[in-house]
Amino acid sequence: MSIGYRELAALLRQAIQQGEFPEGSTLPKQDEIATTHGVNIKTVRQAVRMLEAEGLVTPVRRRGTVIRPRVAMKRLGTDRYAKSKWKSGLVAFAADREATGRAWTPGDQTNEVRKVEADAEIAEALGLKPGDAVYERARLVKEADIPTHTLTSYYRPEDVAGTILVDPTPGPAGRGGGFAILTARGLEPDTITETIRARMPSPDETELLQLPAGEPVMVLHRTTFTSSGRPVEFARGVHSASRFTWSYTFKIPD
Repeated sequence: MSIGYRELAALLRQAIQQGEFPEGSTLPKQDEIATTHGVNIKTVRQAVRMLEAEGLVTPVRRRGTVIRPRVAMKRLGTDRYAKSKWKSGLVAFAADREATGRAWTPGDQTNEVRKVEADAEIAEALGLKPGDAVYERARLVKEADIPTHTLTSYYRPEDVAGTILVDPTPGPAGRGGGFAILTARGLEPDTITETIRARMPSPDETELLQLPAGEPVMVLHRTTFTSSGRPVEFARGVHSASRFTWSYTFKIPD
């Protein structure tokens, strides 16, 4: 008796979880799977689509159905912003990689800088008026050439003009990144507010982050303040949900 696509997906899922197909490897061709399990190609396609929706595999052009990493990267909470890290030259995304035991290079991050008009959200965060000029610094971060997330930061022009933060050279903005540069300008980051929510991605986000069908994204909004309460950065991030675990360690308030 022929099995259905759900049963086939269960068999393939078990093989992946047991390491028969290591991460980065590919599933057998669909016609081979069909022959092995005595099913038709339609059943195989349905089973593979189910595994894609679960984030276990993703189709890669000219390679086939690739097994995705099973161990998500730690996205540290307060620890990723520790002053001891960025003052010694370690930027936040690299702190996440090191905490997970993953390698990283400056080339893992792209960089595009331009001057734009602040929308209502940016203006409110930075204490400006909608339409005021701000610097936008947009990054796409990858691991092994696979995108993990985007992060776009906004700054008041007077805070960053003439610094590396407005240099479009790919990679982090020097040792310690943006926080180190703000500190050198007398605007040392002291307090951060982060807001996180989940939603389904837009078509552009799906393409940019190479998301499998059905995978949501985690959306981050971050506002950084000096010790006097002056906002010096507002950032928006979009993270592939299956690529990260979000970890926070903190003292419980009284």
